Amino acid sequence: MSQTTRTALYGDFSDERLVALLRDNDEEAFVEIYHRYWDKLLAIGYNHARNKEVAEEIVQDVLLSLWNRRHDMEIDRLAAWLATAVKFSVFKSISRENRRKDLLQDHTATNTDLPVATFDEELIQAKFLKEYVDGLVAGLPEQCRLVFVYSRDHQLSTREIAETLNLSPKTVESHLTKALKTLRHLLGNYRFFTLASLFINIFLKKI
Repeated sequence: MSQTTRTALYGDFSDERLVALLRDNDEEAFVEIYHRYWDKLLAIGYNHARNKEVAEEIVQDVLLSLWNRRHDMEIDRLAAWLATAVKFSVFKSISRENRRKDLLQDHTATNTDLPVATFDEELIQAKFLKEYVDGLVAGLPEQCRLVFVYSRDHQLSTREIAETLNLSPKTVESHLTKALKTLRHLLGNYRFFTLASLFINIFLKKI
């Protein structure tokens, strides 16, 4: 098989197949992911950073991280994982550049009944951490995600979730445990958040 034919073949592979090949150190799988998602990720980065150079640097770093950490990460939905990583990296960039004032103004514009002083740095971090967790939840396997959402957003009991999804209570508990373990592991990689531990305990306490 020629190099051209082999490269074209990768364009027909699903994201799941590419991720599996990536774990096997397949560089062509990484190249395909790079070209498949570069423009989409750049648009996401620019939409949040409003700076093309910053967005390009962030997307480059996220994709490089994907390759460097290919053996350590469990990725069920590549598109969701990449989009979330870009959004989160934008926040880190904004933090470094001390642009929280812009975020503060946007937030207080829709919360005029609350004093500006209440929206300090930790609250802004918590806001972004929540958005990050939402992105991680979106990347969970479908049934695991549904179980988690029913538990967290709809506050259903294990029995109610089991009846709604036609699952056994034991299966529901297994999905909830997997979701919690996954989120705790991924959030644990970002220790610079001062509220990370507290947020995990409060936001995920239903599990």
